[in-house]
Amino acid sequence: MRLTTKGRFAVTAMIDLALRQDHGPVTLAGISQRQHISLSYLEQLFGKLRRHEIVESVRGPGGGYNLARRSEEVTVADIIIAVDEPLDATQCGGKGTCEGAKQPDGHCMTHELWSTLNQKMVDYLDSVTLRDLVDQQRAKERQTTVVRRADTSEATRLVPAGPNSVFNMARS
Repeated sequence: MRLTTKGRFAVTAMIDLALRQDHGPVTLAGISQRQHISLSYLEQLFGKLRRHEIVESVRGPGGGYNLARRSEEVTVADIIIAVDEPLDATQCGGKGTCEGAKQPDGHCMTHELWSTLNQKMVDYLDSVTLRDLVDQQRAKERQTTVVRRADTSEATRLVPAGPNSVFNMARS
């Protein structure tokens, strides 16, 4: 099973949107710049997300996209399914026509293993909400503190709140 770029980019873009939507509609150009995802690719993804009523578009000056539902009502599975990302680890794509050693039912010997894995993946992704991912991202941002050099106002650097290497972690 592979989660392709399409699913990864869709989830990443949705986290970006959810983080910023409190300030009004979020532009795809902004998401594209921040996340380094092609604007035309985002347009394709957001067209699908809009058709699945996960996002809504706002036209005109100051337009962009907002969530169509609350972030706690949107799951990762919703996002991945909306962009047509298959979640299937079987060789047959769930069709029951496995290649290789066949059993009387037309499945390979490991078909049930991969089918069960598929269901576990869907169950897990259905249990993780967009709100969960936004909360995780905000927690990461809070762990980083901004330190301004006392001798100049121009230099700003980010310093992690915890140990900066596995060696320092072992010492603490």
